[in-house]
Amino acid sequence: QVQFVESGGGLVQPGGSVSVSCRASGFNFSIYNVNWYRLAPGKQREFVARITNGGTTSYADSVKGRFTISRDNAKNTMYLQMNSLRPEDTAVYYCNKGSIWGQGIQVTVSS
Repeated sequence: QVQFVESGGGLVQPGGSVSVSCRASGFNFSIYNVNWYRLAPGKQREFVARITNGGTTSYADSVKGRFTISRDNAKNTMYLQMNSLRPEDTAVYYCNKGSIWGQGIQVTVSS
């Protein structure tokens, strides 16, 4: 079965850090570009970061310099390290490849 399973996230204070991970199964993870998206209350789902099969990364301007995407192909897992978090980063975060989406994981930034 082709799927992503996410973990991590949670409640963090402004200025804090949190990480989320996403384990893939059912396909050859290492050959694909993969992405993180997020959906905040009252907003459309937005692109957050991408990592190519070769390890090249790109980010939305809103998270550049604060978030880091990475992958471990041996573990079929991708990661998103989020630092200097702001209340506006509060969202459900999704990993993605094409039409395949994770179940989403909540990150809440609040004091």
